[in-house]
Order: sequence, then C-alpha cells, then structure tokens
Amino acid sequence: MKPNDMTKNWADPEAKAEAERYDNPIPSRTLILDTLEQLQTPQSHAELVDHFNIHDQKSIEALSHRLSAMVRDGQIMKDGFKFQLVADQPTYEATVYINSKGLGTAHIDGQSDLLLPERELRLVFNGDRVRVRQTSVDRKGKPWGFITEVLQHRVKQLIGKLSVHDGEYFIQPNNPNQHQPIPLEKELVTHAEANVGDMLRVAIDSYPTREEFATAHIIQSMADKADTEIIIPQTILEFGLPYEFPDEVIKEAESFKEPSAQDREGRIDLRDLALVTIDGEDARDFDDAVYAEKRPGGGYRVVVAIADVSHYVRLDSALNEEAEERGTSVYFPHFVLPMLPEALSNGLCSLNPHVDRLCMVCDLKLSRTGRVTGYDFYPSVMHSKARLTYTQVAQYFDGATDAIPKDRDVHKSLNTLFQLYQILKNLRADRHAMEFETIETYMTFDELGGIKEILPRTRNEAHKLIEECMLLANVAAAEYALEHDVPMLYRVHEAPEFSRIQKVKDFVKLLGLPFPDQPTQADYQRVIEATKDRIDAPSIHAVLLRSMMQAYYGAKNAGHYGLAYEAYTHFTSPIRRYPDLLLHRAIKAHLKQKPYPLSGAALDDAGEHFSQTERRADEASRSVTTWLKCHYMQQHLGDEFIGIVSAVTEFGLFVTLKDLYVDGMIHISQLGDDFFIYDQASQNLVGQNRGQVFGLGDEVKIQVAGVNLEERKIDFQLIKQVTHAGRVVRSRAPRTTKTTTQATEEVFSKPTVSSDGERPVHKKKEKSKPSSYTKKSGKKTSAKAETKSEKVKKKSKPKKKKSNAKSKAE
Repeated sequence: MKPNDMTKNWADPEAKAEAERYDNPIPSRTLILDTLEQLQTPQSHAELVDHFNIHDQKSIEALSHRLSAMVRDGQIMKDGFKFQLVADQPTYEATVYINSKGLGTAHIDGQSDLLLPERELRLVFNGDRVRVRQTSVDRKGKPWGFITEVLQHRVKQLIGKLSVHDGEYFIQPNNPNQHQPIPLEKELVTHAEANVGDMLRVAIDSYPTREEFATAHIIQSMADKADTEIIIPQTILEFGLPYEFPDEVIKEAESFKEPSAQDREGRIDLRDLALVTIDGEDARDFDDAVYAEKRPGGGYRVVVAIADVSHYVRLDSALNEEAEERGTSVYFPHFVLPMLPEALSNGLCSLNPHVDRLCMVCDLKLSRTGRVTGYDFYPSVMHSKARLTYTQVAQYFDGATDAIPKDRDVHKSLNTLFQLYQILKNLRADRHAMEFETIETYMTFDELGGIKEILPRTRNEAHKLIEECMLLANVAAAEYALEHDVPMLYRVHEAPEFSRIQKVKDFVKLLGLPFPDQPTQADYQRVIEATKDRIDAPSIHAVLLRSMMQAYYGAKNAGHYGLAYEAYTHFTSPIRRYPDLLLHRAIKAHLKQKPYPLSGAALDDAGEHFSQTERRADEASRSVTTWLKCHYMQQHLGDEFIGIVSAVTEFGLFVTLKDLYVDGMIHISQLGDDFFIYDQASQNLVGQNRGQVFGLGDEVKIQVAGVNLEERKIDFQLIKQVTHAGRVVRSRAPRTTKTTTQATEEVFSKPTVSSDGERPVHKKKEKSKPSSYTKKSGKKTSAKAETKSEKVKKKSKPKKKKSNAKSKAE
C-alpha cells in the first residue's frame, strides 16, 4: 500500500475543508488543538507524526509548517522541541521596545522580556502598550511572545521623510526605532505641495495590522526647518508625550484670579515671614520657598512652603485629567513640556516675589544637633521677599553681603539656614547616604537650537542647602503618612539585587577594598570615600551607581536605599510631579478629617502609571540630549581629543572626552594588533599576546571616526593609550592597517544579525564589519597542530591568538 493511499489515523472535524484546500490533507489546526488537549502532555513534531500515522515526506513537512504557523499565531506554544497548548499560559501587560535594527521585545515589569517576531511587530510602533503571551523558548533559552491585544498606541503623530517607490508615496519615520513605513495617497502629497525628501508631520488615521500598514494624513511640512529644530517635536511625537493643552484646560487654568480674602480663609498667614525662593538663573517657575530661625531655648525652626497646586487642580476637572495623563513635566535641554498650563505653572502656582501666593507648608522643629523633633503640615498664604539664585546665595555665604537684596530678616534667615546646613551635612554623613562623584553638565545653544558649548555644572553650597531642606520636608511627609495611615505614594528605592552586588564585590575586591555579600549604604559610602580623590573616581562610582535599582512610586513603603531613609516620598514639587499633588490632597483630606478617594488597587495603579510617565520623560530627554551631542560632534570628525575610559565591555571601550563631556565608543577591533578578552571582575580588556590592558579611568587619545545621528552613536578610533591604572603608558600606537576612512565605513555598516538580536551572525571567509555598541567580537581559539598514531603523539607549539579585528574578518 502506498503511503498516500493509507487510512489516516484521525477523525478531523475540518476534514472537508482540508480536502478542498490540499491534495493530501494533514491534520487541521482544530484537530491539533483537540489532540494536545486530550494527550495533556507536550508533544514533539515527531511524536505528532507518529500519533497521526503520517508517512509521506511532504505531509510530514507540511505538518511542521502548520505547527510553526500555529506558534506564530499564538495558538500553541513551543518549549524546546515540544508543542503545548497556550490556554494555561498567563498573559502580561508589556511595553514594546524596537531597536534601530527592527528587533523588538515586550518589556514586562518584574518578568523576563519576550522577543517578538517580525509578524508581531507589524501590529505596533515603538512604545505601544500590549498584552502578550509567551509562545516558545528557542534553543538559546530565549523566550518568544505573541501579542494577544494592543492596549494603547503611544504614537498618534510622527515626523518622517517623504519617499517614493514604484510610484507609491510613503513616510519613513525619522526615528530608526519606528520601523514601519506609512503609505500616503498621491493626492495628499500633491495638495501639500510636498517634494520627495521633505520632512513631514503626519497624523495616524488607522493603525497597522499583521497584513496592512498604517495610514496617515499630512499635518505640516517641515521642509524649511533645520534638523536641530525638528528633533524635539520629533521626540515628543515619538514618545507619545501630550504636548498641546486642550482649549477647555487652558480656559480653566486662566479662569483663576489672584488669591482673594475668601481664598485665604482657613489658612495660616505667613506673609510677614522672610520666605525666599532659591533657584537656578534660568528657572521660570518657583514651587518652593524656605525660611529658618533659631528657637527660644535652643534648636531651629525651618519652614518649607510649597505651591498649593491642589487648590487649583481639583479632582474631576479637565485640568486634573490632563495633569494626571502627563504625570510630570518633561525637561529637554532648552525646552520644557509642562505638566500644567503656563497660567498656573508660571503664574498662580509659582511663588513669585512680592505677590501673595497660596501654599502648603511643612513647619519643622529641629534640635541643636539637627534632629527633627516635630513638624506640622498646614495650608497657608505667603509673600516671597526675594527671588534668589544659587549663585547669589553662594556668593553671600562666601562673604559678599551685597550679592542679595538688603533685607535684614532675609539675611538673618539665610545665616540660620547656612548654620543649620553645616549640621545637617554631618548628619547626612552619619546616615551614610550615598554621594557619588559625578559630573553634571549644561549646554548653551545657537539660534537654531544646536549646541554651542557643553560646560560642567558646579553644585555649590546653596544647591546643597536647598536639597537638605527638601529632604527634611519629604521625609516628614512620609512619616506623617505612616503615623496617620494616610494613603499615598512612597518614593521607593530598593536594595541592589544579589547578581548586581556580586559584580560590584568582584570589582571592589580588586581595588583592595572590602565589600560584604549584603552591603549596607555604609559599605557603599566607604568605597566612595576611599576612591573620591582618584583620577578614575567618576568611573569607579559609575560602576557602583549601575548596581543600584531604579526608584519608583509605590503604595507600600519599602524605604529609600540610596538616601538611607526608612520612609521617603515626594512632597516638594507639585507643579511638575503629579505624585506630589496626590500627597498634598491626601494630607489636606486628613487635616479636614475627610476620606481620601484614592486607595487600594487604584493607588497601586497610580504608582505604576506615574513611574511609567517618569521613565518616559527621562528617556525622551536623554534621547534629545544624545542626538544633540551627536549633531555637535559632526563638526569634529577627524579631530583628536583626550578622553577617560568610563565603561568597559566585551565589545569595546566607552570613552568620555575631557574637554567636551561627550561619550563615544572605541570598538574592540580598533584597539590594535592583539586579541583582547574581557575580564568582568576587573572590568578590563586584556591583550592575550602583547599584554596590553585597558581599564576604567584610563586616559586615551582618540580621533573622532564617525557619527551616526539616526542611531545616536559616536565612534572613536584609538590613537594611543596615555595612562593605565594612574601610570603613564609607554607610547605605543595600535597596530592596525585600517585608515580612519576605512574605520568610519566599518562602524556605519550593518552586520548580519541573528534572530535573537544579540550577536552578529559570523560567516566564514567573509569580512564582518564591526558596528559600535552592539557588536561583540568573535573569538577564535588557536588550534594545536597534532598528528596522532596508536603509539606517538606529537604536539606543535600553540599559535598566537589573532587580533580581534583579524579573527572577526575570518
């Protein structure tokens, strides 16, 4: 009997449909699902072939394709070589992240990320919120997922370049993470008088499916804009940031008048107190004011007054709904996307000088030694006596009494604040709060929004004084909530995970310093203190900082590890942070002995939402800053600089330029004629043939080899290593046959990437081209030439290991 003539070992409910579609039917999807349910154990392809008694090769292959398609469509799950039902597999809410090479993952809080195949990515744009289910685990142990539902499309509009292919117009998004082209009707392009190559802003009309692209219409031509003028609008759209206030929100904000006698009712009048604001020179809104005095009998009184945003932003209002959605103000290098309309953020909720303002006050009592002995919270009205800057106050503390207005009460308050600050500074040290040595920078810009200069920002005593005052108020608010069982969001920073601690421990041990398995803040601070005067201190402290967990908002108190507080929250910035506004409302409700409407699961959801909006704002700001630095470095292509190695990875060195404060990468293939291996414990790259070592804090001379604006990457070529471990290195340029031009061409080439998105696929006999940041060096172990016989074994001398560049090319 021929295989095709055999009787099939199944009763298929879809047999008729299968017979109409295929000459030699195979089990239908329905039958496969029913079979897996009946067998109740995962089955391999071979086991299903046996179960269905399939013999001909074409049917066996067809069944394999059908199983793969069912995995792709999320109907079944594949774990290794076994297929199983997904009915019992949980689903998770996740955020889609797509890299510049079009590889996507679903990020699930508290779970491993799921890789997403290309078919799933057709449904989404970068940043969309989805519900996912795991469908398989590949041979490398990587979990893959299937999108069961798109919960929220983050991108409503985007900016891209108009292109044409085979007579069809489409927009290619300017951001490489937005991987899908968007078709445009020819009539729309003609009506907009747009030309191929123009930058256009478009609005999404329909979102993509697995079979069709998204559709859109043109809102604005940006052909006349410089790229530096486009980057912030592009990023706002890319991250789905709310940017235009609805008319009803603006009208509501503008409807409020200056504080009246009625507004002042029930408030403690602090208008005669010498409260002042202290902020940066370029600050536009002032949401906190401070005052201090010595108490009779000893000790101090500190008043921290915060703008009473909750008086204006009421629950169930359009203003509140908009602020809640935004969650936070977003600070770009030279532009602010505010949480509240300007009428409030720069007007009634800004503690401007010489005008009455409504505020919420934290009134603290401290002992002579700076310990908080009591505090009160209450609504108030104040009248700021001066708008001061950090620079002015620092100069005043240095003896320049004319640096601030001549007001006896203001001077007296500042003197008391400075005296108390010295005490609080010592308490901070006793608490072992971590103080990492990092360099903050700021930028100056030209008329088109491009960077003119990048300069270091100095934190003076005035900055630190205000920080201590804000910490006092935030801690008091957290303690108040705990004491009175007030529902609110805590600012939580958990202790580092064990795996992160182990990496730090191995590194610190090589510095000759002790570090326990379960370090406290004191252990971290001891390392910081012991290394703060070293030339490589910023790099060492960056290693410590990378071991820290990310802070978040949560309804349950878990302490703040970095600041060394048992309880901490955010009270001092309700203009720009919605969680602070929630806290103000909660305290007010408790003072009035009224229930607060947000608690339980709703509060948990709020914590997750505002943690997410905070991360979104940080990522957007960082994206713009990185792009602007790349744009700035284009003018320095081919220039040489001195830099410090700030991070070491198995694929190269990250270097921070000393004069420009810009980061770039030296790929491992550009380090010279040697084979380098990454030593994780010491965080060094160690040459196996010539013994050259690159490590954190090393000083190197580099040439700017390439800048990729789309991927926001800067590539350096090593000229020479200047120092290692604080010692001058004997002058030795890296041996390489590549010219700068060749190196530049290589860093911008796109390597073939494996399906897991982690490592390039190495092909024999072909030169592979290194790509910065992502590419990891291929390593080829030299073989021993041996001839074996039954009695004699001759061993040849081992060959030297080829350089990373050569082994990569082979």
